[in-house]
Amino acid sequence: MTDDVMTIRQMCEAFDVTPRTLRFYEAKELLSPIRQGQRRLFTRRDRARLKLILRGKRFGFSLEDLRQLLALYDKGDQQHTQMARAYEVAQGRLAEMEKQRDDLEAAIAELREQMTWGERMLTSLGTNRNAAE
Repeated sequence: MTDDVMTIRQMCEAFDVTPRTLRFYEAKELLSPIRQGQRRLFTRRDRARLKLILRGKRFGFSLEDLRQLLALYDKGDQQHTQMARAYEVAQGRLAEMEKQRDDLEAAIAELREQMTWGERMLTSLGTNRNAAE
């Protein structure tokens, strides 16, 4: 293999994904490897796209968001539209993540309060039980 193309096995090893994942992304039209019979050969472009897909998934972007962002690459404006849209999507996702964090922090605080109350109750019940014996 040349540096220009990679087999599905090489892609799996390089990106720590399964063949099923690569075929799924291909079916969703996020990747478009060269087909030679049953064989798939992934180009540098596919590798760059997969890096973006994996990063986007880690940030919680939907596959549809990723598909739309990748489609903007070929718009011919030096990726200005793509980058502007990616920034927009990222702003929305960051706001969602911050809200989730705030909700989680509130739930943790409430659980701690309940556990403190429960601990006091257990201590109180233990003290009362020892006094009754």
